[in-house]
Amino acid sequence: MAYDFTAKEIFEMAKQIERNGVAFYQKAAKSVSDASEKDMLLELAKMEEDHEATFIKMEAQLKGQETAPTVFDPEDESVQYLKSLADTRVFFEKEIDLSSMKSILKAAITAEKDSIVFYLGMKELVPETLGKDRIDGIIKEEMSHIRLLGKKLVTVR
Repeated sequence: MAYDFTAKEIFEMAKQIERNGVAFYQKAAKSVSDASEKDMLLELAKMEEDHEATFIKMEAQLKGQETAPTVFDPEDESVQYLKSLADTRVFFEKEIDLSSMKSILKAAITAEKDSIVFYLGMKELVPETLGKDRIDGIIKEEMSHIRLLGKKLVTVR
């Protein structure tokens, strides 16, 4: 049995991925001693929070079928499924080299790239009538984050 996702469900996953990003940067900030590096990582954590707020605003613009559940879910298990899916795809608990800003930023760029690949795959599971085109907004936001991280990476010693 195929399962069609709605744009709302993808936004739920996107918000969870951003929360995971906040945790990643906060953990990385605790691992560095240099104040300017710590500030940069906390700024990146704040940007992830801002991304989540952006996704909340984008989600609020969804209409009709884009928000309607596609399966009967009286126990609200789909929310847990979506959270689990988001938790295991991007910024997942994996060993990350926290020994230098360069390695932290490279890991962050990899996570952002992984999120784009994830959203491109998920977009294929969202029919046009359920908000497929809305996923492009999420992808564009993540692409802007990669550009920003890339700029920071070239300035790090």
